[in-house]
Amino acid sequence: MKAERARLQRLQRLERVRAIAKQAAAQEAAAAESTLAQLEALAERTRRLAADYAGRNEAQDGASLQQIGRFAGGLQHIYSRTASDAAQARRIADNKMAELAVAERRRSIVEEHANKKARHIATRSETPSLGARKGFGTGLE
Repeated sequence: MKAERARLQRLQRLERVRAIAKQAAAQEAAAAESTLAQLEALAERTRRLAADYAGRNEAQDGASLQQIGRFAGGLQHIYSRTASDAAQARRIADNKMAELAVAERRRSIVEEHANKKARHIATRSETPSLGARKGFGTGLE
């Protein structure tokens, strides 16, 4: 009985450790999602800004037209890099969410094992009913 209680305590400690690991995974996933949202917003703003400058046609001479074109091209390059960063952030966020799901599964498996062990200990510690005991003497008495 002592060994079973010790195993139950180990399972409960493991469950607490897994819960902490799940919480850490959740924080990492939230941070990754936040970074992804910021990068996507930045990419969209940069894309709109590049499109606005590319559509301008108020240049008075060739030099100003060339300057607007270079500026729009630079903005387009910044947009491309930001979009690439956002795609990388999406992959990282997806991986963090998968790690969170794994952490939750691990925690829930340990919780289930601990609950089973607790139920098993509880049923074994119950006193047996008196009707199941073998009587004394012979059946003739």
